[in-house]
Amino acid sequence: MTSGINKKDLNFQCKDGCELAGTQYIPTEVSANGNAILFAPATGMKRGFYNSLASHLTSIGYSCLTFENRGIGDSLQGSIKDCKASLIDWGTLDLAGAFNELQRCFPNHKYHIVGHSAGGQLLGLIPNWNKIGSIFNFACSSGQIDQMSAPFRYQARFFLDIFIPISNKLLGYTKSELVGMGESLPPQVAADWRNWCNSQGYVETDFGKRIQEHWFYEMDCPSLWVNASDDSIANNHNVADMTRVFKNMPIERVELDPSKEGLKEIGHMKFFSKNSEKLWPYLTNWLEKHA
Repeated sequence: MTSGINKKDLNFQCKDGCELAGTQYIPTEVSANGNAILFAPATGMKRGFYNSLASHLTSIGYSCLTFENRGIGDSLQGSIKDCKASLIDWGTLDLAGAFNELQRCFPNHKYHIVGHSAGGQLLGLIPNWNKIGSIFNFACSSGQIDQMSAPFRYQARFFLDIFIPISNKLLGYTKSELVGMGESLPPQVAADWRNWCNSQGYVETDFGKRIQEHWFYEMDCPSLWVNASDDSIANNHNVADMTRVFKNMPIERVELDPSKEGLKEIGHMKFFSKNSEKLWPYLTNWLEKHA
């Protein structure tokens, strides 16, 4: 229990029966404002990464749910090399299941998504997207390697095109932490990441192939896409390449300059850090506008 916040760990099932781990953030009855937020995580991120921001939002009245995709953190069942999860599963099953759980935990609320990187990029795979009141995406882009600047482009190409295939072949999964790329990833998740970042439109790569049904072209909920000028992955070109896939979505864009925000860096991850709290009004102002 934190001041004004009740945190509760839980498990919930996706429609295929897979059980995922989550954390519910419940505001006090007095402060609750009738709005609930799902944190859609970046590739391989554990839910604790979003604790500071989720706690802050809950302290001002928003109910929140964080979770881990199958194969990650407490949602890993058995050996990671035996995990059959794909990035498509993370959207069609995990994100959809988490959004259903958000509604179950907080009925009769208005629902919002805070998407981080892949979490926002996969939102068009949620069948009941029409219950989303608004979307705030940070560092969400198509991640095209060819549109990244050197020298980071060469690092990304090494990780995606060399490290992932070798790690998958030798270990049966991608041991991302060896090269400072976060948690270990199920083999197909990493393979999808590699394939999609070598194409345009990220998930669009598999439209009409492994993805026969999606809602990217139908989604019309208001959205704010925020990226940082020092983010080598979600640069302006790659953000624009991702937003064009959401053909019917009203989209607003903001690029943050760390020097103008009084920060040394923001990059792909730092928005969610307690040390970047001065950036959070971009989110809270957006939520107030659509609450």
